[in-house]
Amino acid sequence: MRNKFLSKSIDILMRRQTNILSAAFVIMATVIFSQLLALVKQRMLIGYFGATGVTGVYDVAYKLPDLLFQLVIASALSSAFIPVFSDLLTKGKDEANKMASNLLTWGLIIFFVFSVILSIFAPFFLQAFNLGGGFSQSDMMLMANLMRIIIFGQFLIIIGTFFTALLQSHNHFFIPGFALALYNLGIIIGLLLFSSSMGIYSGAVGTIIGALLFILVQLPLVKKIDFVFKPNFSLKNSGVSEIAHLMWPRTVSNAVFQAGTILIVSLVSFLPSTGRNYIIFDLAQTIAYAPVALIGQAIAQAAFPVLSRERQNLENFKITFMNSFNQMLYLVLPISILILVLRIPIVRLIFGAPKLDWPATVLTGRILAFFALSIFAQALITLVYRAFYALHDTKTPLIAGATSTIFLLTLGYVFIVPMHMGVESIAIAYTISGIAQLFFLLYFLHKATGGFSLSPLLLSWSKIIASSFFTAFALYIPIKLLDQLVFDTTHTANLFLLTGISSFAGL
Repeated sequence: MRNKFLSKSIDILMRRQTNILSAAFVIMATVIFSQLLALVKQRMLIGYFGATGVTGVYDVAYKLPDLLFQLVIASALSSAFIPVFSDLLTKGKDEANKMASNLLTWGLIIFFVFSVILSIFAPFFLQAFNLGGGFSQSDMMLMANLMRIIIFGQFLIIIGTFFTALLQSHNHFFIPGFALALYNLGIIIGLLLFSSSMGIYSGAVGTIIGALLFILVQLPLVKKIDFVFKPNFSLKNSGVSEIAHLMWPRTVSNAVFQAGTILIVSLVSFLPSTGRNYIIFDLAQTIAYAPVALIGQAIAQAAFPVLSRERQNLENFKITFMNSFNQMLYLVLPISILILVLRIPIVRLIFGAPKLDWPATVLTGRILAFFALSIFAQALITLVYRAFYALHDTKTPLIAGATSTIFLLTLGYVFIVPMHMGVESIAIAYTISGIAQLFFLLYFLHKATGGFSLSPLLLSWSKIIASSFFTAFALYIPIKLLDQLVFDTTHTANLFLLTGISSFAGL
């Protein structure tokens, strides 16, 4: 009986998701798990090391390895692999698997070569983060050492991410999502086991543990779909050539975006207490990103294979896109309002630790408020991008992303350097540029598909916006009354009750 139950449980986990709603539900469940672990990881970092320069340096040490990962392999897997691999599967599994092996082989080789160069000359490359001179020499040395460890973890993540794209092409979403969540678990394990003996290096070691978990959990299902990696050094595979043709705009777009993140850190380096300011900024961005990942990326990932299959039938394509768009807006707007109104209690509940002082809490809440205003735009952009990718158009997202990043950096520079505003001004720049990018993308998607029927859409959107407006009042009034008249929110239990009651009223 027990073996039969175990067998059925495993079968459920291995089952394919055959429609967008079921796939989105599965992805959301795994994203919730991943985001919870990410928040636990961040809380542990703050609990062990505080909102200090050391924690900020640890965060910045991820930037260049992530840039390399995005440019070498993530661009191909996120924008071009699934459509090309899906087309090849219709012709035969062997041909599709041969192309996949060829792509992974060259991805690993190219990443390895550049990672060696990056590791050797780390102090030189990392100066890009310190244009304002806010990081000390010891900070920069620590950053270089942490980066050299993290970059090895990123090498392993290439394999795990490749497995994820492969499984999603076969409409398997649970195991890849669950495996990715375990990456954060690996960092948590590293902090628990080694923080007392290795300090902040324990987090970097945790990335390697997490990357190994990411790979190992997916291996059984990869074997089940009959994929066997066979190193292939050919430069003439037609599938890889098509991916290269489709991915280059996405690669350039990623390069611009990643350059933007580097320059954002450089802007923060013009402020005093650079490391502290950056980690506070990152804490706010982590909370704001949670609904984008939970709702935006989940629905967009689930819709992508379907949109790819329907690109020859634009009417079905538009119906699928608008259904996904409306579902996303319906879910993400109330959450944005909730985060905006309850920002301080949320920050205190998630990151509240003796080492996160009250000024840091208030600043995190203020930054989060500005981020909250554009959560809906950031979530919807993930879907619109994939709509263009499904149409085999990677140039429009490139132009939109590059223009938005340049606009963001220009605003950020004006706010920080000539106007001498604080770190929260960068969140204002993010919000303005994100909303502008969404409208730009929607306009060109409208033209590319022959136009959407706008009247029913405007009616639907107006109802969602009106409901969100009333939600804000339903949240704000209870929190003000309860905070002033009922609960002493210096105690965690009372803070939890205050947030829960207000959230329930709003929802």
